[in-house]
Amino acid sequence: MEPQQEKKFPVKLLVIGVILLTAIFFGYKKVSYAMQHETTDNAQIETQITPVLTRVSGYVKTLAIQDYDSVKSNQLLVELDDAELQNQLAQMEADYVQTEADVVNANASLQNAIISLSVNKGNIEVSNVKLQQATTEYNRNKNLYAEQAITEKQLDDSKYNFQSAQKAFDNTKNDLSSAQSRIAVLESMVKKNEATLKFKRTKIDEVKLKISYTKIYAPSTGKIGKKNVSEGQFVQAGSPLFTIINDTAYWVTANFKENQIKNLTPGKEVELEIDAFPEEKITGIIESVSDATGAKFAMLPPDNSSGNFVKVTQRVPVKIKIKNAAQYKQALRAGLSVFVSAPIK
Repeated sequence: MEPQQEKKFPVKLLVIGVILLTAIFFGYKKVSYAMQHETTDNAQIETQITPVLTRVSGYVKTLAIQDYDSVKSNQLLVELDDAELQNQLAQMEADYVQTEADVVNANASLQNAIISLSVNKGNIEVSNVKLQQATTEYNRNKNLYAEQAITEKQLDDSKYNFQSAQKAFDNTKNDLSSAQSRIAVLESMVKKNEATLKFKRTKIDEVKLKISYTKIYAPSTGKIGKKNVSEGQFVQAGSPLFTIINDTAYWVTANFKENQIKNLTPGKEVELEIDAFPEEKITGIIESVSDATGAKFAMLPPDNSSGNFVKVTQRVPVKIKIKNAAQYKQALRAGLSVFVSAPIK
């Protein structure tokens, strides 16, 4: 009779049991977590990106930055060649000085005409007195001649004096009218020269402004992206040279499904996990929830009134502030993917 064999310990069953228990444990944990949190991996880090454009055309004279350099606000980045604009400015300033002289001459002529007008007015008064005197004498001599008290020659002399005084008075009045017309012309000339002077000053200021645009400064502090310009290159006005990425202000834009946003309220803390740095456990705070879905911001938003309608779950952008962002500055990069988890309660 053979000896009774010893029963083997069921190791295989034990391993399977342990695996099943582990799977159940982690599965329960994951399901429990999912039931208590709203999550999305449709999220990325955002920051302010400022394009640097040139306002004038010209050749690049100097370039003070390289790709991905750090810059400070108002730091000189690019300088364009301004030699041509400087020549234009010199010509305009010389022309402006000549126009200033024209204004001075016009004012001087106007003042002379005003003085001449005063003289003419005085001449009219004198001529009027002489005319009255000649008129009185002529009328008296006519009476005396009628009484045969004076000779005909004396009457003719008084008549001639009267006619001469009348003519002189008319001439002084004509001179006054001419002087008044000349003043009106000179006043118009002064205004015209002053307007021309003002216009030329405006053009000079415009050229000076263009010259100031040849020096391009950083509009904000941050880091340069890839530059699209090199020394000696001709750039057109409005051409983008590069962008400045603000490396001091980051936030996360998470696109949650429309059936998730009821539990997302401003002020709620959320957990952030950056795909590039999963070991960094970052906390964020919901700042705001968009009043429109992401599709409404698209260049060609969908038209649900069309006949072939297929319901698609919409997503709503949620802006999340990063707590202690400076602490994670080395891990934050605009455009990096983020996993966001927000507790339901």
